Amino acid sequence: MSNEKIVQLSDGTYQKEVLEATEPVLVDFWAAWCGPCKMIAPLVDELADDYEGKVKVCKLNVDENNKTAAENGVMSIPTLLIYKNGKEVQRLVGFMPKTQIAEVLDNLI
Repeated sequence: MSNEKIVQLSDGTYQKEVLEATEPVLVDFWAAWCGPCKMIAPLVDELADDYEGKVKVCKLNVDENNKTAAENGVMSIPTLLIYKNGKEVQRLVGFMPKTQIAEVLDNLI
């Protein structure tokens, strides 16, 4: 499932797309082999639609971009990092309901 509203990140684009963003950013750290990542992916797609224009939603494949994952201390996936003004403000690890993620985003915007 691919949502055109989701920015696909790489080690090379993380700084510009996330740390220099003017809006809050949700980054989904994932891998193709990760079962819980596959479970949370449709929720991230829905959040990209729900928060369009308010929150930038991004995904980073940790197998292809392990430098950025390591620099951010991502030890297990899925991990959702939420940034505001270039700083991490929330870290959500593991599968969780969409309502719980939305509550965190609502408190930022």
